[in-house]
Amino acid sequence: MKISVFGSGYVGLVQATVLAEVGHDVICMDIDQHKVELLQQGHVSIFEPGLSALVRENLDSKRLRFTSDEKLAVEHGQVLFIAVGTPPSEDGSADLSAVFCVGDAVARHREEPVILVEKSTVPVGTGDALTLHINNALKQSGRTLRFDVVSNPEFLKEGSAVSDCRRPDRIIIGCEREEVREVMRDLYAPFNRNHDRIMFMDLRSAELTKYAANCMLATKISFINQIAELAEHLGADIEAVRLGIGADTRIGYHFIYPGCGYGGSCFPKDMRALIQSAKQANCSSDLLQAVEAINERQKHKLFERIRAFFNGDLAGKTFALWGLAFKPNTDDMRDAPSRVLMEALWAAGAHVRAFDPEAMQETQRLYGDEPRLSLMGTPESTLTGADALIVCTEWQQFKAPDVELIKQRLKTPVIFDGRNLYDGERLAKAGLQYFPMGRGESCNLPVSPGAMPSAVRL
Repeated sequence: MKISVFGSGYVGLVQATVLAEVGHDVICMDIDQHKVELLQQGHVSIFEPGLSALVRENLDSKRLRFTSDEKLAVEHGQVLFIAVGTPPSEDGSADLSAVFCVGDAVARHREEPVILVEKSTVPVGTGDALTLHINNALKQSGRTLRFDVVSNPEFLKEGSAVSDCRRPDRIIIGCEREEVREVMRDLYAPFNRNHDRIMFMDLRSAELTKYAANCMLATKISFINQIAELAEHLGADIEAVRLGIGADTRIGYHFIYPGCGYGGSCFPKDMRALIQSAKQANCSSDLLQAVEAINERQKHKLFERIRAFFNGDLAGKTFALWGLAFKPNTDDMRDAPSRVLMEALWAAGAHVRAFDPEAMQETQRLYGDEPRLSLMGTPESTLTGADALIVCTEWQQFKAPDVELIKQRLKTPVIFDGRNLYDGERLAKAGLQYFPMGRGESCNLPVSPGAMPSAVRL
């Protein structure tokens, strides 16, 4: 099947490549000419395990092409995937201007009937708005076109996006006509062989499903972080609590790991967008707002306990930081807890020596002019002369460090762990103080009440 994908970002590039891999004839279009030229040479700018090799393989087979020619892309595909960015506006609502730009291109260039597929995460009602937008553009130009808009949200996890796309746990398709269902069924047939993963529903339900899924996962994270905070105040151990509640099959262990907050391109953006959608619909969003507020508070936890430990005197101190990306197996630093921490430390007059296996280039792009940041080549090189070690991202290579080396190189033998990676008793025997989330010595290190946003003071 001939397919066009608009947008070569995270979602668009993965989707285009995996569709090409199963034999579809795919054109991926982007307005960034430089980016397109790099992709044509097989250069992928984002880090995602397995993606670069797969792009090159499908380029070589001629099943995948990249272009900045919108007319070519519009005319090529029987199905056009819209995978452009929908960044948050100032009020938190999704900016749909790029989505409507694709609609304008379709209205300008398309002659044959076509199916437009929303792959971008978009608010409920976007499909209807896009239909109206295209029809108005067609009317103004005196043209007619038969087209259908379909919602087919992605459920990719950064770090495992290729495998998630190859082996989806469900394929949500929101559309109205049976003829469209048949086309989408054929398109996804290679991914639907073992058992039927396709769930058909109406357009608006499909749009809401994506937001509901991400907000549910974000809720689980904020819930366990709230309980971790409670554990600290009550002298309980959040790890024991986590194991106890996770054993209940109705709850399970997924997404109930306490930490220093969620980040990335999805959860924060989608939470704000759904809150804004609720506001526009005159509907309450109390729970969603609480989830967001708890997460924002959680991102300040590491700094607050560091400040408490050093009695507020952070000026001139140096901190070793392990992990910059918002999660392992990605270089994405959007809304990353590390950024909140570093900026707070700099504001307090401290210096940061940081290491991340993949996010160094992105950190350089974001903070290249920051004199109080030093990017180091190894985790160990961050330690010498540092006043403390801070862990922000749970990369595999951080999970079994040389404890004696850490103690030897740090000026103050203390670790602040935002991901609960280590055994507190083992560290204590080695002579290290250890402050994780919701357990151990953190129960004896109070955080100032001023760190609590008013939104969650109940």
